[in-house]
Amino acid sequence: MTPSTDAATPRARILRAAHDLFYRDGVRATGVDRLIAESGVAKLTFYRQFESKDALVLAFLEHRHARWMAWFTDALERHGGTPAALVPALREWFADAGFRGCAFLNSVGELGPALPGVLEATRRHKADMTAAIARLLPPAAGRARQARALALAVDGAIVQAQFQESPDAALESLAVVTKALRSAAAPR
Repeated sequence: MTPSTDAATPRARILRAAHDLFYRDGVRATGVDRLIAESGVAKLTFYRQFESKDALVLAFLEHRHARWMAWFTDALERHGGTPAALVPALREWFADAGFRGCAFLNSVGELGPALPGVLEATRRHKADMTAAIARLLPPAAGRARQARALALAVDGAIVQAQFQESPDAALESLAVVTKALRSAAAPR
């Protein structure tokens, strides 16, 4: 792959390269020299933009969060804006040829407590994902608890889809959980 020579700022080019490489290949497998080559910047320029690879990892997660949440909320709305929208929204993501699971869970798995900012970014991301799921649910006393249960099921589906031959079983299981929560919340 040739280095990017577009008119984007050096910071944007580095962040784009980090996003693609960290998500596809992993944080530890991606060295600074490769990031520099892929972004088409000089080493000095890289370090002017990001004081360290750790700083870039945290910027990557912030960028990924904004990008993924924008897609997620849009996909949920496009698919009906109810809990049932989770399954087709995730099916859409899982079908993408570049799908490599949750960038946050992957980063925690790679870096864990070695870079505490990763844990903080992941907690914020999962809280925002859960809040987006809560907005799909009707106002009720158990809404927050149900949203947490669905978020856990979503994370489980993501992990299963990452290593299974097909995401179908994970999506079917998520549909069962979604339906069970709808049934439990239905007025009697």
